[in-house]
Amino acid sequence: MKQQIIRCNHIDKDLSRVLRNITFDGLFIVTDENTVKKCFPLIQSTPELQSAKQIIIPAGDNHKNTESLSKVWQFLSENGANRKSLLINLGGGMLTDLGGFAAATFKRGIRFINIPTTLLGAVDAAVGGKTGINFNGLKNEIGVFAPAAAVLIDSNFFKTLDLANLLSGYAEMLKHALLCDGNTTPNPLNELLRFDLDYPDYSKLNDLLFQSVLVKERIVEEDPTEQGIRKALNLGHTFGHAFESFSYEVQRPALHGYAVAWGIVCELYLSFIQWGFDKTVLMQITRFVKENYGTFAFDCKHYQRLYELMQHDKKNESDKINFTLLKAAGEIEINQTAERQEIEETLDFYRENA
Repeated sequence: MKQQIIRCNHIDKDLSRVLRNITFDGLFIVTDENTVKKCFPLIQSTPELQSAKQIIIPAGDNHKNTESLSKVWQFLSENGANRKSLLINLGGGMLTDLGGFAAATFKRGIRFINIPTTLLGAVDAAVGGKTGINFNGLKNEIGVFAPAAAVLIDSNFFKTLDLANLLSGYAEMLKHALLCDGNTTPNPLNELLRFDLDYPDYSKLNDLLFQSVLVKERIVEEDPTEQGIRKALNLGHTFGHAFESFSYEVQRPALHGYAVAWGIVCELYLSFIQWGFDKTVLMQITRFVKENYGTFAFDCKHYQRLYELMQHDKKNESDKINFTLLKAAGEIEINQTAERQEIEETLDFYRENA
């Protein structure tokens, strides 16, 4: 099913129009402790929401778990939800992942709408139909493919974000730009590297965001269940998920987008040693990431644990670790593997340069 992605100018009016065009029996809303205060007021005047029932779950990726999932199922069950009900997920990527999975599995599936309230949620989690929860210390270990009936994106939500959370979403936009042909005019990668993140122009950011979302949408339409080219969207994520999981283990939790930014540096270096990716571009992005995302500190005694975390990655199809690599911007090589020596060389490069 093709997702309806709506660029909103007035979120309450746009949401009202979407709800009038969907037939449903019972309306439910999932928010978290942050979005209920900062974001729900932007939609609460919508007439169709006046009879909706709402559940608030704890904020934070550490709550994207079976306990929160069970609470949403219980809330739906106790409030009379049926297979014709509609669930609205208002929040960042953690919430749209969790709410989407709850909807996709409740009574074997009810429809849902995503309203992402973070840049990361808008550019990544809310679009593309992946839902899920973390399990056993691993990111998104349990989940299903289930596209939202609609995704409503309004950059007014992003004005509530601090710089760290803005940067977290921006990393996924960098990834999408790398997946575009480097000869595209204007060059999306150059546009992102030049954008003033300290004093963001939200109108311009909205334009860049939609260019980025369209890259993902185009890839997902071609390969909705990640059998082929959709694996391109995993660029930066094999190392990134390992960094993210490890950051929680050592009690220095990193935002998802920060881990992806560090992972992009690593996987571009792997692209350089395996496919001859342009070293000038590699170093340009390495400098950008270092200046904006800082450095994730670890040393060689942690290589074993990082390697083990990569071995648990869902993308692996054998005992080899699977990567998406690039020959150049837009020249994508999926289903690539690397020897342990190459992975450790990459970690050396990261520690010395990033």
